[in-house]
Amino acid sequence: MTRRVAVLTAITVAIVAAGPQAAYLKLGTLVGTTVRGLRWNGPVRYFVTNRDVPGVAATDLQRAVGRALATWGATPGGVVSSEFVGFTTAEPFARDGMSVIGFRSRPDLDRTLGATTFTLDTITGDVLESDIFLNSSFPWSVAAAGDGQRFDVESIALHELGHLLGLGHSALGETELTPGGGRRVLAKAAVMFPIAFPPGNLRDRALDADDVAGIGDIYGSISRDRLVGSISGRVTLDGRGMFGAHVTAFNTTTGNLIGSFALDEDGHFVIAGLAPGIYVVRVEPLDDGDIDSFFETGLTVDVGFKPAYASRLIGVAAATGGDAGEIKVSRK
Repeated sequence: MTRRVAVLTAITVAIVAAGPQAAYLKLGTLVGTTVRGLRWNGPVRYFVTNRDVPGVAATDLQRAVGRALATWGATPGGVVSSEFVGFTTAEPFARDGMSVIGFRSRPDLDRTLGATTFTLDTITGDVLESDIFLNSSFPWSVAAAGDGQRFDVESIALHELGHLLGLGHSALGETELTPGGGRRVLAKAAVMFPIAFPPGNLRDRALDADDVAGIGDIYGSISRDRLVGSISGRVTLDGRGMFGAHVTAFNTTTGNLIGSFALDEDGHFVIAGLAPGIYVVRVEPLDDGDIDSFFETGLTVDVGFKPAYASRLIGVAAATGGDAGEIKVSRK
């Protein structure tokens, strides 16, 4: 048996499956009674649809995808390898057993720059195929210096390929509501934040510390795990756990910021993939994106509380965990 999973991404909305407790939201599927995280156990063999769009030839798309995959592959921890098989007339989302990346015109998805889907074996949880489409209803560019009127292919491909490799969304970003009902990015510290920068911005061609921690959480090696540590704790309001609370760890030396969530009903969290150092731990409501950009539809996430900090700085050493204890939040 197979299961189809879709992840819509980039301008304002996304749909992800909630992953297990760790440094990052990860995509997963239910195998029996266990949630198994999405993970490629061999090279990602992919095709590119042989279709040009204004400003971007199919060969340009293939080269941008190759650069983005190389960026993910250069992270510490043994990230899965990839292989470009060739150009094809096949369309993304055709459910044909091929992993296809290409452009499709979807004017009906007027807030979605791209999307990623998976076909999964529901018995084993293995990935059978994963497709990515970029919405050609928007203007695109592969210009080295960017184009202020067009979205950057490599930046959006880097985000979508993060999903293909098994990552969900990061909440490390600040947005404001727009008159049309969408959100505009003011700042963000992760490629995997669900809302894209505006046209011409190339910032998302490079990964942030949060992205590196997330991919390392999926594909990390024993040697990598010996170099990093973690922080755990619990978020409560009036004594009850706060599922879905967003928790961040700020490295006081490097300035790196890595996020996680309280992912059980008791409010427990773990922020993993942390370099040794001293950290400030902060809890905040998940209020800079739609809840279903991060969690499965139907889950209740309380966002009506004030941000709060751990009562002390937390030290992290390699291969060990720091304890933030209970972090109590209060109503707004």
